[in-house]
Amino acid sequence: MNEILARCAVMESHPSRCCQLTDVTSFEMSQSCIPIETLSLDHPSECPVHKDCSGDEWDTDLEPEEVAEKTKGISANDLYLQACEVVGVVPVSYFLRNLGNPILNLNHHGLGPLGAKALAIALVSDMKITNLELEDNHILAEGAKYLMDMLKGNCSIQDLNMSNNHLQSAGAEHVSKMLLDNVSLRSIKLSGNEFTEHDAKSFADVLSSNYRVKELDLSHNEFCEKGGEHLGQMLANNEGLHVLNLSWNHLRMKGAVALSAGLKVNLTIKSLDLSWNGFGNEGVLALGEALKFNSTLLYLDLSSNRVTNEGAGMLCKGLEANDTLKVLKLSNNPLTVEGALALLNSVKNTPKSALEKLNISNVLVNEVFLQLLEKTCQEHQGLEVIFGGVGGFIARKPKQHPDPMKMIQDYLDERKLRLWDFFRNIDKDGFMKVPVSDFRKAVQQTNIPLDRVQIEELIHRLDKDRTGMVDYRGLADTRKQMMRDQRRQLRKQESRQKKEKQKSDRVLQTFQSAVEAVTPRSSMVISPGLPGDSSSSQHFSATPLSSWHHVVMSNSSRYSVPNMSTEHVHLPPIGIQPRPGSSLKVRSSSQPNLHPEVRATSRTKPISALEFQTNSQPEITSSHPVSPASNSLTRSRPALTAHKHQTSTKASNHKSKPAKGKS
Repeated sequence: MNEILARCAVMESHPSRCCQLTDVTSFEMSQSCIPIETLSLDHPSECPVHKDCSGDEWDTDLEPEEVAEKTKGISANDLYLQACEVVGVVPVSYFLRNLGNPILNLNHHGLGPLGAKALAIALVSDMKITNLELEDNHILAEGAKYLMDMLKGNCSIQDLNMSNNHLQSAGAEHVSKMLLDNVSLRSIKLSGNEFTEHDAKSFADVLSSNYRVKELDLSHNEFCEKGGEHLGQMLANNEGLHVLNLSWNHLRMKGAVALSAGLKVNLTIKSLDLSWNGFGNEGVLALGEALKFNSTLLYLDLSSNRVTNEGAGMLCKGLEANDTLKVLKLSNNPLTVEGALALLNSVKNTPKSALEKLNISNVLVNEVFLQLLEKTCQEHQGLEVIFGGVGGFIARKPKQHPDPMKMIQDYLDERKLRLWDFFRNIDKDGFMKVPVSDFRKAVQQTNIPLDRVQIEELIHRLDKDRTGMVDYRGLADTRKQMMRDQRRQLRKQESRQKKEKQKSDRVLQTFQSAVEAVTPRSSMVISPGLPGDSSSSQHFSATPLSSWHHVVMSNSSRYSVPNMSTEHVHLPPIGIQPRPGSSLKVRSSSQPNLHPEVRATSRTKPISALEFQTNSQPEITSSHPVSPASNSLTRSRPALTAHKHQTSTKASNHKSKPAKGKS
């Protein structure tokens, strides 16, 4: 700023020398002196202060205070008009009329990149505007660069709206760099700017350390699986964001699970809009797990996310453990009365529930729901439920008649009779065939609970050729077919249940892995014990600048945690000084070459610090000398022989039991 002020002062002092300034190198931004862009003034008529300048040389020795005194008469109005003239755009009259207002709304004015450049020049030193609205102006990445350079130094603008400006990846990079330096922005709206997966990483990196931004709108963009992972990482690390809008993206499957993992460990988020993302039942399952731990979220919008009754049941498990969520929106999901009843029951059965508004506006409920709602509102008086109307019904499958052959078999099993005995009672002549009328009459006279329709169905299966006779062979074959169908149906049901359980387990495993991945870098807690004892250490990690500590037990090697340290720092037990020449016995259950009995002994009988100090050199009774290297078990050592295993067992027994007789 000092440079341009000095140049303007010189031009006022020496107007005849002004137009030798063929290049104003930079417009310094505010007090931070951030340049916007070089403005070329190739013609004397474009001089921003004087129009009639010649070409003599000039010089000045004015101090900055004198420069400010000389140029304080230039108004923001004049500066904007001159900037528009230089860049070649038509000034926006609305801007000129509202220069003194704290809110500047230039939405839908068609500024373009050059118009944004002129605006940025005018707002360099403006300290009155706090809310800048620039939605739908086709600013592009070029115009975003000018505005972001201005915002690096501007300390008055707190709310910025740059939605629907086609910023794309280059614009996202400019915004991210600006957030590293800006100290005033509290709310940023970047909806509909065609941001991609890589751009989500840029925002996640900068917002993991920027705690000043409280509201962020990234809706109507193109974040998918990787974008969900980056945004989940941002949620896990950020401690300033209160409102996050991610609606109308493509957060499904792993992206939804990763975002839920970040929500689980977040400490500040209060409002989260995830509508129109297609979370599905898998994402809702992970979200329910996150709600069990999150204690700050007040508003959650899951509208239009393909959540079925099954997903609603999964979400209920999280609602039953949550005591902070106040507003839950589930409209435009394929829910029925069953899902609505499950949600309402979860609120009724949770006395500590804080839910005040439940939106299921597309669901038609029934009288049972209304009765339950009345009972629930008596316990939770502030609860408001928005539903589609009365007239819904619980979808039930049509009642199927049991197989008549199975009912006959059950009748025989109860009385411990054979099928042959049943047929012989009907076949008095012993021809192994009976007329259909006799078979029908015999079945009706028994206590088998078969109605007329079931009996006719059975006769149709036994007399397929319409011969009018029922033979024993056809009856036996029908029973075999019934048993095969029953076993097949049972296998299908078990397979379906197994697949559903495996699917839920995979989602939960992915969720747990994502939680560990987004958790900040871990530390180690070493409890007193032997060096190398993995059972004496626990991983824990803490979010920076917070009091939250999340214990992560590393009991399985199948989870890959890229950003967590896996190095085990082995420290000697406190207060133990090994004697010279003694070797430290390393106990480990992860070495593949140890004998199973040796591993079991090491796990079931830990050595205390005192016992370790007194028995660091156990006395071994053996006819074969044991080298010092054999006292320590290393990974490079080959498998132990049977003799050495016996020696180790004797040494262990000698250590655990006092010697009798002569030592």
